[in-house]
Amino acid sequence: MKRAISAALLHPVAKPLLFLLCLLPLGWLVYGAIANQLGANPAEAIIRGLGDWTLRGLWLTLAITPLRELTGLAALARFRRMLGVFSFFYASLHLLAYGWLDQGLDLAEIAADIAKRPFILMGFLAWALMLPLAATSFNRAIKALGAKRWQALHKAVYAVAVIGLMHFIWMRAGKSNFAEPAVYGVILAALLGWRVYRRMRRK
Repeated sequence: MKRAISAALLHPVAKPLLFLLCLLPLGWLVYGAIANQLGANPAEAIIRGLGDWTLRGLWLTLAITPLRELTGLAALARFRRMLGVFSFFYASLHLLAYGWLDQGLDLAEIAADIAKRPFILMGFLAWALMLPLAATSFNRAIKALGAKRWQALHKAVYAVAVIGLMHFIWMRAGKSNFAEPAVYGVILAALLGWRVYRRMRRK
C-alpha cells in the first residue's frame, strides 16, 4: 500500500494535478461571483474566501513535514513548495480583493485602515513576511543564499502562520464568532507543538 502511494506521489501527473486542485477554490469563487451565488454580500464572500484558503494553504504546507515523517512517505516533500507558493498567491488575491472591493484601490484609505484596525495590520504584516519567502522559493535563490541562510529565512513561515491566525481571530471577534478560529488554532498548535517535541527529543 505504501509503495503504491509513493508511486502515485512520484508520478509525473501528480504535480499538475495538485496545481489544478489548488486553483479550484479560485475557480469556485469566480463562478460564484458570475452566477450570483455568493450571498447578499459577494465582496465580503470573496475577500473572506480568499483569506480562508490562504490559511488552509499555510496549514497544509506546515503539515507536509509531520505527515512525511509519520508516514514515511518522503515523496510528500515535493509538494511543499507548490503549496507554499499557492498560499502566497491566495494571500495576495486576498489583499487585492480587500483593497479593490472594500477600499476602491484608494491607497490613502487603505493606509489609514491598516493603521486604524489591528486585524488589518496583522493581515498586511503576514503578507509582507510571506513576500520574501515567495521571492526565494526557486532553486537559484537557494543556491544564491546558501542552504543555511535560506532555511533560516523560511522559518519565518511559523511567524506568518501565527500572525495570520491572529488576523483571523480578530476579524471574527467583531461578530463574536470564535468557533472556526479555534479549530484553526488547535491545528496550528498541533503542527507547531510537533516540531517543538521533535526538536526536544533530538536534543
